Amino acid sequence: MKQVQDSYLTGYVTLSVTGEKPELFFQHCTSAGITVWNVRKIAPDRCDGNLKLRDIKYIRKLNKQTNYKLKFTDRKGYPFLFRRFVRRKELLLGIILSMFLILFLSNIIWEVKITGVPKDIEEKINKQLQSDGIHPGAWIFSLKSPNEIQQKLVKDVPELLWVGVEQKGTTFSLEGVEKIIVEEEEPIGPRDLVATKKGIIKKMYVSNGLAKVQVNDYVKPGDKLVSGVINETTKEDNKEEDKKKEEKKELVAAEGEIIATTWYEVNVTAPLETSYESLTGNKEKKFFLKTGNFHLPVWGFGTPDYKHIHREINQNKIKFLKWELPVEFVETTLNEKTYTSVERSQEEAVKAGIEQAKQELTLQLGPDAVIVSEKVLHETIENGKVKLNLYINVEENIAKAQPLTQGD
Repeated sequence: MKQVQDSYLTGYVTLSVTGEKPELFFQHCTSAGITVWNVRKIAPDRCDGNLKLRDIKYIRKLNKQTNYKLKFTDRKGYPFLFRRFVRRKELLLGIILSMFLILFLSNIIWEVKITGVPKDIEEKINKQLQSDGIHPGAWIFSLKSPNEIQQKLVKDVPELLWVGVEQKGTTFSLEGVEKIIVEEEEPIGPRDLVATKKGIIKKMYVSNGLAKVQVNDYVKPGDKLVSGVINETTKEDNKEEDKKKEEKKELVAAEGEIIATTWYEVNVTAPLETSYESLTGNKEKKFFLKTGNFHLPVWGFGTPDYKHIHREINQNKIKFLKWELPVEFVETTLNEKTYTSVERSQEEAVKAGIEQAKQELTLQLGPDAVIVSEKVLHETIENGKVKLNLYINVEENIAKAQPLTQGD
């Protein structure tokens, strides 16, 4: 039985041998290393037996040395079933077309569901999805990932606080949460405003509290700029009046903006030769079927004659009905890119270095800081680079809240 099961995969035949003492032929086969089984004597001059499909060529060579008449009476196994199936071209073509049709329909969006938001916001989301190509009938491979769609929707529809995007087979489900603006300010306790760095006061905007400095005053880190004690007295106050003032001091949360001119010393290096990368606009697309580490090319077999290539890869799972197959459809875009080297003069390198220093300082201080002026303190050229030592003046808010303690 095991012999039959093993041979069914590769195919086997039933051989009928006719002649004097036909069983001797099967003994010759066994002696020659040819596997035979189920040998049975049908008549005095006829024996039948089974042998593997691949051994037929050896049987024919062996028969040249004998006078037996050979005939194949039966054929069994997958190779013969496959041949019979291939002969029915109409059936084979119908099955192949049906499989392709099912694959095609399994990778098309049939429904887009939007839940959790009012009707007006749902219409906005639906309109935005339409503009992004997400609608019934859209090809799933052409869509971005659910995470990218989610981020874009939150950005493009300001009424959304959050949206969850999930792809279930051929259905796109979106569940949104409407943004509810609640203006609730936490109570702020009594506090002062103190300086965070040294500088010269340029402008003052005090909305609450008692100003302790004036424009053009020089301050250092920790100096009190605005006091949260409204009835606080100074040393110059008359002692008799101070004694008469027995009323309780009023404590408030000091608020305001103290703009001061500050200064920074920055070191920066700018090369005399620089290069930048750009795309020429020439591009080619390649399509693959990917399973594991194996890639099967589907379209775009050649390699473009580009010296430098920028690749953009988009991968999508192939679905069969509701199941995800272990196969991905990969779209690779090959963009031609070039590197351009530019030699700059010393003056151009200095300007580029100053701009670089200003941008880095702006990132460090924040968008509210304003760079007023800059001055080159020292300039040297070493190894094809310009090294700069800069002195930069900035106008920025130097006020920081500092809670009042019991002693205050």
